[in-house]
Amino acid sequence: MATKKKVLAKKEKIKKKVSDVKMSLMDRLLAGSKVEPTTLRRRQEIEGVITSLGRRLLLLDIGAKTEGVVTGEDAAEAADLLAELKVGDKIKAFVKHPENDQGQIILSLSQAAESGRWEKYTKMMAEETETEVVGLEVNRGGMVVKSGEMRGFVPTSQFGEKYLGKMEDLLNTKFKVKIIEVDQEQNRLIFSEKLVSDSKAMAKRHEALEGVKENEKLVGTVSGIMPFGVFVTVGVPMPKDKKETKSAKVEGLIHISEISWKKVEDPNTLFKVGQEVNVQVIGIEKKAGKLNLSIKRLSHDPWDGIEKVYAIGTKHKGKVVRSAPYGVFVNFEPGIDGLIHVTNKPADKEFEVGEEVNVFVEKIDGKNRRMSLGMVLTEVPVGYR
Repeated sequence: MATKKKVLAKKEKIKKKVSDVKMSLMDRLLAGSKVEPTTLRRRQEIEGVITSLGRRLLLLDIGAKTEGVVTGEDAAEAADLLAELKVGDKIKAFVKHPENDQGQIILSLSQAAESGRWEKYTKMMAEETETEVVGLEVNRGGMVVKSGEMRGFVPTSQFGEKYLGKMEDLLNTKFKVKIIEVDQEQNRLIFSEKLVSDSKAMAKRHEALEGVKENEKLVGTVSGIMPFGVFVTVGVPMPKDKKETKSAKVEGLIHISEISWKKVEDPNTLFKVGQEVNVQVIGIEKKAGKLNLSIKRLSHDPWDGIEKVYAIGTKHKGKVVRSAPYGVFVNFEPGIDGLIHVTNKPADKEFEVGEEVNVFVEKIDGKNRRMSLGMVLTEVPVGYR
């Protein structure tokens, strides 16, 4: 009996030793492994290595029990991004389903693809790389275009001379552009066509500006119309020692205040893209390669010698053109307005735009283009009858 007990005790001792060895081995394996179980969640951003890449299927090693899968529409939406990748590349993705019915981890590249596109366009802009777009729609400000999976915009002022006033010719057509603005936060992707089509002429603009002088008169073409003014592209003669080209294309701005001696509310009512205009140079920005232009200075300034025509105390007939909280503006001739201050306005009088009024000049300041007016009384006040 004692012998039997000794045998059983020995067996238990051996079992325990084997168990301890197995546990020790497992502990060592777990300690040596750097893989720790993790729980994936929807919309989680992860990074993986591409193990398989096709037009409609992408497999990523993300360190989980199975590979992550990008397929179907998710792969199609990122087709432009996938075209630039290869097996072994690292890429970021987002978890769409941590585990589907087949036990697969479904991933999406939509956010990563969008971020990648913006990065690509930023790089292209920095490197001044040309790219192709397709014209989709023309509106008042320019043209909406498509570039790969992205939509962008080409302002009217960024079309070359060939297409000024003819943007419709580029609808549903591929044409080359350069990127001039990338702003992911504002979702702004702005292109320029003229930086491609007019590149040779524009490259010479800095040299051409060396020969331009203030007050010089030039002929240009309206290339863009904005609320604050009109963009005009002018041909500037190259210096005589530059024999390779006769002229260069230079863009200038006619600020709204330089369009006319009269007040201009909307430049679109006076100009159209492609229209030829005569301008005068009033400023030269050599570093930027741009000009400040004027149209109104090509004509006589109506305020020159104003004190003689509208001397203090003289009476005149004018027309009400607009009202303001501080008074009423009266126009006498193009560019010449005077103000009936609210303190000079008869208490029982309401002015209407277009109404003719008789006034006299109280004060005149030709240098600052100001004229104060008083009402000419047509009836004797009751107290003086």
